[in-house]
Amino acid sequence: MPSYSPLILLALILMGEAASAQVSPAAGGLGARRIELAPEAARAVAEVMVSPGLSTVFNFDSELLRDGLELDGRERFALVDVGQSTLRLVPSERILSGERLRLMVRFRDGAEPGLGAFVLVVQPAQPEMVVEVYRKKRTVETYRQEAHEARIEAERLRDELKRMRAECRGPGGLAGLISMELMGTQGVERRDLGRAVTQAPGSALMARAVYSFRTARRVAVEVWLELPDGSQPWIAKGASIRSKSGEEMKVLQVWQDVSVTSEKSRRVAIEAESTADAVRGPFTLKLWEADGPRTVTLGNVTFP
Repeated sequence: MPSYSPLILLALILMGEAASAQVSPAAGGLGARRIELAPEAARAVAEVMVSPGLSTVFNFDSELLRDGLELDGRERFALVDVGQSTLRLVPSERILSGERLRLMVRFRDGAEPGLGAFVLVVQPAQPEMVVEVYRKKRTVETYRQEAHEARIEAERLRDELKRMRAECRGPGGLAGLISMELMGTQGVERRDLGRAVTQAPGSALMARAVYSFRTARRVAVEVWLELPDGSQPWIAKGASIRSKSGEEMKVLQVWQDVSVTSEKSRRVAIEAESTADAVRGPFTLKLWEADGPRTVTLGNVTFP
C-alpha cells in the first residue's frame, strides 16, 4: 500500500474532492421522537429506526399490557425489556441492516386506541434512542420542548452550513488546514494502531491496516480494507465513532476514492470533530455501505 507522510495524508483526507466525499448524517437527533396515536388511526404504522447493539427506549403515557407484546424476530434481540409503561429494545448483531420488523403493543386500561403498531427499520448505527408515544392529548410543555429542540437543530444546521461554505472558499492542502485553524502546535499527530484494533465477528471486510490522526479540532481514521475473494465491490456510505459510554463523535465526512474489491486492499478515511484535550478512547468505529447489509466494526480505536 502507498506510504504518505502524516501531514500530506491528513491534507488529502480533509481536502478530498467533493465528488468522492460523503457526509454522514447526524445520529439520532437532539431529542426524543414523538408519536401520537389517535382512535381513528389506531392501526396506523410509524417507522422507528433501530440499530444492532444499541438501545431504543419507548416511553408510553399509559400502562402496557405486558403479555400483549408482539415482536417479529424476538429471539434475535439481545434485550426486550417490558416495563410498566416503557419498552427497551436492543437488537443483536444477528439482525441485518435493512430489515423491517413488526412491533405491536397493547394497553392495559382497555381505552381507545387499544394498541400501538410500529415498524422497526434496522439501520447500521444510528437508531432513534428515545421514542415518546402518546395516546392522550399532549401537554403544552411537550410542544414547547419540541419547539425548543427544533430551534437548536436549526441553529446546528446553520452552523454546519457556515462551516461548509468556509471550507469551500478556503485554499486546499496544508494552507487549508492553516486557514481553518486546524493546525495546532503539534501539527498533525499520527498513530499506527496495528494489532491493537479488534474486529467484530461478522464484519464483511478485513481491516489490513488502521491509522489515526489528530489536529487541533479534528480527528481522522484511515482504514485499509480487503474483501474476500468473489465478493461484490464495496463502498462506504456512512460511519459512526462511539465511545464505551455511548457518546458519539460528530462524523464530518467519509472519503473513499475507489470501491473496495477482492483484488486489492483500498483505503477509507473518516473525519470527525474533536478537540485536542478530548478523550482519546477507546472508541468503536462502524462503517456501512450504501445499499446493502455489509458493515465493518472495529474496536479499541484510539487517537494520538
